[in-house]
Amino acid sequence: MVFFLKNLQMKSTVSVCFTLALSLMISTNYAQNSDFLIDLLEQNVERLGEPAIDSRKHRVQIIYTQIERDKENQPHFSHHRFNAWEGRYFYPASVVKMPTALIALELINKVGIEGLNEHTTFLTGAGSEPQTAVKYDLSAPGKLPTVEHYIKKIFLVSDNDGFNRLYEMLGQKWLNELLWQKGLEDTRIIHRLSAPEFDHQANRRVNPVYFISNGQLLYYRSESNNWIEPILHNMNLRNLRQGSGYIWGGELIEEPFDFSTRNYSSLEDLHQCLKTLLFPESQEVFKRFYLKPEQYELIYKAMSMYPRESIYPAYDSTIYHDSFVKYLKYGGKQERIPENIRIFNKVGRAYGYLTDVAYIVDFENGVEFLLSATVYTNENDIFNDNQYEYDEIGLPFLAELGKLIYEYELERDRSITPDLNSFKFDYSKDNQ
Repeated sequence: MVFFLKNLQMKSTVSVCFTLALSLMISTNYAQNSDFLIDLLEQNVERLGEPAIDSRKHRVQIIYTQIERDKENQPHFSHHRFNAWEGRYFYPASVVKMPTALIALELINKVGIEGLNEHTTFLTGAGSEPQTAVKYDLSAPGKLPTVEHYIKKIFLVSDNDGFNRLYEMLGQKWLNELLWQKGLEDTRIIHRLSAPEFDHQANRRVNPVYFISNGQLLYYRSESNNWIEPILHNMNLRNLRQGSGYIWGGELIEEPFDFSTRNYSSLEDLHQCLKTLLFPESQEVFKRFYLKPEQYELIYKAMSMYPRESIYPAYDSTIYHDSFVKYLKYGGKQERIPENIRIFNKVGRAYGYLTDVAYIVDFENGVEFLLSATVYTNENDIFNDNQYEYDEIGLPFLAELGKLIYEYELERDRSITPDLNSFKFDYSKDNQ
């Protein structure tokens, strides 16, 4: 079928296990699964590991988009999906930071106050408990927080506090309704991240916020109970109660963990969000993000910059290495990514779920493709015990999946070599 898939010498037991797992998994939705991706998993079991043997157990979802350019360099897309359909709940973790960052920029533009932009000093107050205030950011130029600086931290190292401050700026209602208006209707973002002190009710309330320029208050919003209707939270999702137990307050609770008040975004929505961001002309106008050219550049650079290239904020490259938040193709391993490769992406990692939504570019070889995937690794079926097989199973799977697609793209015939210069940036300018 596809020439790069190799005929492996696998033990018969492995083949039988894969065949049984695959037949169970595709029995109800075969028409939605791509033959290309089915063959990719089946014929590369040794490279991909357990998630390819039992994709049902590991809740594997994949979306791969090929891109063909015409004579005017306009992109045309063809999509391949595996198990990525509505209602299959997985916890997206930090990937929800991507649409949140985009809506934060859009809302600034829609407010339309002169002098108010992503560079304006953005202070957060504290209203009711357990909210906290932010008056300074020692990692920022001038030691003052801004939306721009939070966005950089969100994409460079997946900073949780940066996301939480943008969530507090927006509130549930504005954030979700603006996403739904763009067709991202299988998404809900209803809580802060890594903030267990906030229960469901506390996450409905968002802090007072201030935007200040040259000592003048440009915009103020008081503490707000800005939330979406509870009936919208579950969105016909299945499998919201997962596992056999979870740790809470240091004790094991022997009942399924309830995700009904947790964030969610389908892989389809996340993939579409990235595609719309990178190729806005491919979408109807009302589905595009309302961003200015310099804001698009801010996002593109933040997504694709490596921590070592950033001065504000500055990061220790021995800890925050090139692939720290690059799971597809590199598996988060501590290695330097070649200069001809750039990855525009957002990853998520929590509750045993690993997710990466990425646009991978090779400028030297004229390669570009979109690839999104999620995999679940929680062998003991217990949540919150930090006993997940990320390094042993999840990250190697995502790395090899990215490599396999990249290898195919390197050899795939293209009638026209893409001009990818619009995605080349001088990252040193971001620090001047």
